[in-house]
Amino acid sequence: MTRKTGASAKTLRELIVDADLEIVEGDPDLRIEGITADSRQAGPGKLFVAVKGERFDGHDFLAGVVAQGCRAVVLERRELADDFRGRGLAVLAAGDSRRALAELAANFYGHPEKRLKLVGITGTNGKTTTSYLLESMIKAGGGEPGVIGTINYRFKGREEEAPFTTPEPIALYRMMREMVDDGVDHLIMEVSSHALSQQRLHGIYFDVAAFTNLSHEHLDFHADMDDYFAAKSRLFNEHLKEDGIAVVMLADPGGSGNREQDWGERLAGKLLATAGFSRYGTAADGDSRLCPRLLLTCGRDRGDIHVAEAKISLDGIRAEIVGLGDDVIFQSPLVGDFNLLNMATAMGIGHVLGLNEKQIGRGFGDLTRVPGRLERVLGAAEGEGGRCRVFVDFAHTPDALSGVLRSVRDLCEGRLILVFGCGGDRDKEKRPLMGEIAGRLADLVIITTDNSRSEEPRRIMAEIKAGLRSDGGSNLLPKKAPAELRVPGGRGYGMIESRRAAIRAAIDCAATEDVVLICGKGHETYQLVGQRKYFFDDRLEAAAQLAGPGAGGIVDDQLT
Repeated sequence: MTRKTGASAKTLRELIVDADLEIVEGDPDLRIEGITADSRQAGPGKLFVAVKGERFDGHDFLAGVVAQGCRAVVLERRELADDFRGRGLAVLAAGDSRRALAELAANFYGHPEKRLKLVGITGTNGKTTTSYLLESMIKAGGGEPGVIGTINYRFKGREEEAPFTTPEPIALYRMMREMVDDGVDHLIMEVSSHALSQQRLHGIYFDVAAFTNLSHEHLDFHADMDDYFAAKSRLFNEHLKEDGIAVVMLADPGGSGNREQDWGERLAGKLLATAGFSRYGTAADGDSRLCPRLLLTCGRDRGDIHVAEAKISLDGIRAEIVGLGDDVIFQSPLVGDFNLLNMATAMGIGHVLGLNEKQIGRGFGDLTRVPGRLERVLGAAEGEGGRCRVFVDFAHTPDALSGVLRSVRDLCEGRLILVFGCGGDRDKEKRPLMGEIAGRLADLVIITTDNSRSEEPRRIMAEIKAGLRSDGGSNLLPKKAPAELRVPGGRGYGMIESRRAAIRAAIDCAATEDVVLICGKGHETYQLVGQRKYFFDDRLEAAAQLAGPGAGGIVDDQLT
C-alpha cells in the first residue's frame, strides 16, 4: 500500500510545534526527511526517536544511529545529551519519548486525522466483524471508508497486511495521510488495549468510540481483568472528542459466554457517573448541554438500539433491529447469534454517523463474509450425497469459543465437531478454561496445535485437555486413534498434534448432517513454530479435504 504521500521534508522548528520537545543542540532550521523509532531504519536525513520498549531501549542504539548518518535524535534520558554535543548533530529532549513520537509524526504528515471522521472500536471480541459491517454501511451511504484493523489495513481496493491491530504512530499517520490524499472521508480503527497502554494513539481524538465486550484475554500483558478494563476505558476517557459519542454494547444476559459481570454495563455506568457523559436520548430536550459527550447503548434485548426479531440458520440471519426511530429489516449471509450484537453495535455507530435505515440494511446485506469469522468453507455439494458443513473462526479466548460453539450448537442437526488449540508464549490461564468449554459444548473435540512458538506443543495440548477432563467439564471419553473418532454419532475427544492431520480427521469422520468448526486462527495464513513461520491456512486445508478424502491439498510446509 505504501506510496508517495503529501508528506515532505520539515524543519525541526516545524516538527516541534505544540510538541513537548526542546532543542538542546543543533539548528532549528535543519530539514528532516523522515522519522523513525527503529534503529534499523535510521540513516541520512532521518530523525531518530529513542523509545524504551518492552524488550529494547532505543537509547542503547544511539551511537549506532549516529554512525549511520542520522541528523537528529530525540532523547527521553536527558543526561545523555552531553555525549552528542559538538558533533554536528541536533539533539532534542522529550518529557516522554512515546508521546513525542506521535506528536512528531502528526506534524510531519500534516495532521491528516483532522480531515477524517474517526471511529474507534475496542473490545476483546467483535471488533473486526463490527468494522466490516460499518465499512459496508458507509459505502452503502455513499461514503469512502478506510479501515485499520486486525486482519489488514485497507481503503479503495488497496490492502496492507496488519502486523499489529493498531499500528505505531509513524505507520498510522503515514496511512492516514495516504487515505486523505486518496479521498477517504471515514476511518474505522480497531483499537487494542496494547495500543492504548503504549500511547500509540496520543493526540488522536475520535468522533465515535465503541465498546464491544471484555473477556479473559491478554492477561500475560495486563495484571488482571480490572487492569485490562482500565486500558480499554482510556479510549473513552482520553481519546474521544469533547462532543464525541460513545457506543457501548451491553451483554446479553441469557446469551453465550461466562461473564462474571457485564463490562459494557460497567463502562456505561462509569461514563455517566464520572466522565461527563449524558444519555443519547437526552440530546433532544437539552439536558446534554452541560455534558456534551453522549452515550448510546446497544444490545440483544435492551439498549437504545436492540434486536426486535431474528431468525438464524446455517445459511444466514434474517432480523429486525430497532431503536431511536430506526427500524432496519435485513437479510445477511453472516452466521451466528453473536453477530446480532455486532450488528446492533454497528447500527448504533451508523445512526450517530447519520446513516439511515435503508443504508444500514443494505450495508448488512452486502457484506457476504468476514475473513476467518465463522467463515464457511465450501467444497463438494452439500446435502444428499454431499459432505458436512465446515466453518473457520478466529475464536481464541474462552468467551469467544463459548459464543461460537453455542451459536453453532443451536443450529446443528448432527454432531458438532471442534478442532482447536491454544497459542504458545501467551496467556496460559485460558487453556484449561477453553478445554472445559470445548468438552461441555461440542460432541467431538480434536485438540491440536496453534502457534506454539517457543513452547512444546504437546505441553500446551495437555493443559487444554486438563480442563476438558475437569469435574465441571465434559463427559467425553478419550479416543485413542483417529479411526475411533469416525463412529457415527460418537462422542469423545482426541489429540492430534499436526493441525493438518487434525482438520482432515475431523472432516473425514463427519457425517452429512454434522458441522465441523475449526477455531483459533481464523484469517491467519501461517503457523509459528519455534522461530519459524510456516504457511498454513485452515480454510485451504479444509477445502482440500472437502474435495474428497485423501485429496491431498497442501502437502509441503513453506517457510516464509
